[in-house]
Amino acid sequence: MSAQPIVGILGGMGPLAGAEFLRQLTLLCPATRDQDHVRAVLWSDPTIPDRPAAMFDGGPSPAPGMIHGLRVLEQAGAGMICIACNTAHLWFDEIQAAIKTPILHIVDAAASDLARQGIAAGARVGILGTTATVKSGLYHQRLAARGYAPLSLDDAEMAATSTPSIKCVKRNDLAGSFAPLVAAVKLLKDRGAAAVVLGCTELPLAAQAGDRAAFGVPVVDTVEAHARAAIAWAKGELRVARAAE
Repeated sequence: MSAQPIVGILGGMGPLAGAEFLRQLTLLCPATRDQDHVRAVLWSDPTIPDRPAAMFDGGPSPAPGMIHGLRVLEQAGAGMICIACNTAHLWFDEIQAAIKTPILHIVDAAASDLARQGIAAGARVGILGTTATVKSGLYHQRLAARGYAPLSLDDAEMAATSTPSIKCVKRNDLAGSFAPLVAAVKLLKDRGAAAVVLGCTELPLAAQAGDRAAFGVPVVDTVEAHARAAIAWAKGELRVARAAE
């Protein structure tokens, strides 16, 4: 009998997001005993340079640090890798080209979760995330290719709602992160969003700080969606290949 494949997790961006991914990987796995769970290796490196600063403020690129972590996971035997950070996927092509092991793109996992929740192509979908993620069009492009109509907030709205929520989580103030997240989701709901993607791995943590009924619309927890897809891969139900394959 061949050994169960290993899921690699690149974390540390921020540290709580990587830990939450591993927790969701455990909670969502259909298991009745220890041996039914997914084998996983987490490399959490909070020293990787800040992603928005690299994108907009001339800060150092996070790619070398991410590539180092990916190679550590590869050497540890990971057969597929998940990066527990949405904004890090802005460097997806560069870092995937540097390793042989396939990386599961978080936006593809989020799109699958929209379908799982019954949000059909053609629906308006709100996108929340860091300024870098939203402005780059990371989610907009991949979701539009699947037939969705993405919506996002303007700079002032992000500065007043989603950005403070993210910053609260990064300083472990989960209680303070919930109200600004609710305000951000409601802005998108009022513009016709049938669902909202929490496209920063800190935002699902903020969503846990209160009652999700306050959102008034389905949300895609991208940590949970990513973990579901990783479990499907580990169980042989999902193929993840490098883009060129």
